[in-house]
Order: sequence, then C-alpha cells, then structure tokens
Amino acid sequence: MSASVNAPKKLLIFGASGLVGSRITKAIVQNKKSFDRIAIFTSPNTVQTKGEFIDWLKGEGVEIIQGDATNAEDVKKAYKDIDTVISAVGRNAIETQVEWIRLADQDPGVQRFFPSEYGTDIEYGPKSIDEKPHQKKIKVRAAIRAAKNLDHTFLVTGPYADGDGGLYFGTGRAGKEAGHFDVKNKEATLLGDGNLKVSFTTMNDVGKLLVLALLHPEESRNKALKVNSFTTTDREILSEFEKQTGGEPWKVSYTSVADLEKSEKKAWEDGVPYATLFTLKRIWAEGGTLYEKRDNYLIDGESVVDTLQDAVARSIKVQTA
Repeated sequence: MSASVNAPKKLLIFGASGLVGSRITKAIVQNKKSFDRIAIFTSPNTVQTKGEFIDWLKGEGVEIIQGDATNAEDVKKAYKDIDTVISAVGRNAIETQVEWIRLADQDPGVQRFFPSEYGTDIEYGPKSIDEKPHQKKIKVRAAIRAAKNLDHTFLVTGPYADGDGGLYFGTGRAGKEAGHFDVKNKEATLLGDGNLKVSFTTMNDVGKLLVLALLHPEESRNKALKVNSFTTTDREILSEFEKQTGGEPWKVSYTSVADLEKSEKKAWEDGVPYATLFTLKRIWAEGGTLYEKRDNYLIDGESVVDTLQDAVARSIKVQTA
C-alpha cells in the first residue's frame, strides 16, 4: 500500500447513472470544487437512453468516457490521469470489479478504489461468509486486499431508507410477506413483532457520506466504514408513515422471522430473482446491521445525515409521484 495518503482529486465513477450511483454522482458534483477532475465511465447505450442525466453532467463539467466495461483496454484508457476509482455498479456487475481492481493496481496513478458495497456488512460475523448474496462482494474484497499498490474504502451502509420499488420504505417486489410500506393503500407488513432494530441509510446520505470519506482520506483509508442515517424499528417507521399520511392507522400484518426464512429457502430452491431480497431481509431482521458504534464520526458525518422523518417524507413523495 502507498506510504502516504493524498487527498483524492481526480475521480472516475463506474455505475454513475444507476439507482444509488446517480445519488453518489450528484453528491460528488455538488462538491466539485474539492476535486480537480470528475469523470464517469459509461456505455454508448446509457448515453443514448439517459441523455438528460448525461447532459446535466456535461453542463457541470463532468467528463463522459464511453466504452466497454468488460474491455481491459477501454478501462485502462479511462484510468489515465485518475487517482481514485469509485464503483456504484449493481449486483449484476459486482464481479466485474475484480478485473477493474487488477488494472487499477497496475496503474501507477490510481491510488484508491471504492468498490460497490453500499449495503449489508458482508463480514459481520462467522455466518456472513456463507450468505449467498455476499459471495461476489467477498471476491471483490479479496481482490482489493491482495492489491500491492492500491488503497481502498468499503462504505458499509445497511439497507436504503427509500421508497423506490423493492426498497425497505417502499412496496415489496418479493411480495408483501417480505415486508413493505404501501402509501397509496395505507398498509404495511412488519417483520417479526415490528420491534426489531435495523440500521438504515438513505441513498442521498450514501452520496454525502462517500464524499466525506473522499475528503477524509487518512480516516477512511483501508477501512470498512460502517455508516448510517439512523437506526429504528418497523413500528417506528409505520408510526411516522401514519403521522405523515393523515394520522389514521394503516392496515398492518406481520411476517415472523421463521416464516421469512421459509420463504427465503423456497425462493432459492425455485430460482426466483428476488431470493436475494428474502436473504437480506432475514439478515436485517436478525440484527445483521447493528454495530457497537457507527463510523460517521470518523469523517465528520454525524450531523449531516437524514432523519427518519426525512426518509419517510421522501418515500411518500416517491410512492405518490
């Protein structure tokens, strides 16, 4: 690893237009005065299909590098005059990062790599190594730790406190039994007895906290930063939704952790695409996001994050848009 820590100045972002990647990119752009260069690596198809976002980035002075993320030569060219790589790719592209890391380690200019973590801590406990959704991220962490010339930061956030479809504060893609909050129908399914604590981070805060990690290079160097917006329970989330939607009680049902585990097992056996969500919900219900302390303080991120009230208000806007 490098002997000294230089502040990141020249950034390259993979997955910049995705669900969480767009939030990360916007947060970086909002702090562009802190950096000398901001570039994104994207496909020609994304440039065509997400033209409005791309045009906004260009207007903010962001460089758009088009190429094939699976082509080593394209990636090596993109690394030219870059010191920090930030990945925000989705689960379908997680393993692709192993090659990006190898190429970054060979580039004398690239100093640090932020892999696409932004979720459950994949090294939370002894059971974590066997969890199916963790396997590709485990390979990525191993590749980074094997690098000889590359520092890293793993930004561990827990589930997203947002109302987009399939997210914790939204309607459930895996069915109501996996837990959901439905604003339009004023109904919710709570996990366990509703009093299980879960650590959450809004996607906007993922962006803010990543920027703070960039601006605190020594404090975030070679660490798994466990950050969040707040810790709460399903009952407290429901209470806030009820309060912000007129004060009337919602229709409520419950899914026990045992039933959640049964649904998880069946989903994997049947090969359904949402099996991962069942596993993650079970991990969260079992306390897999709770830590002795959070690391917000290391990067001056204690007072800048959203509250439960903020998250619910934004989720209501998303669901009723």
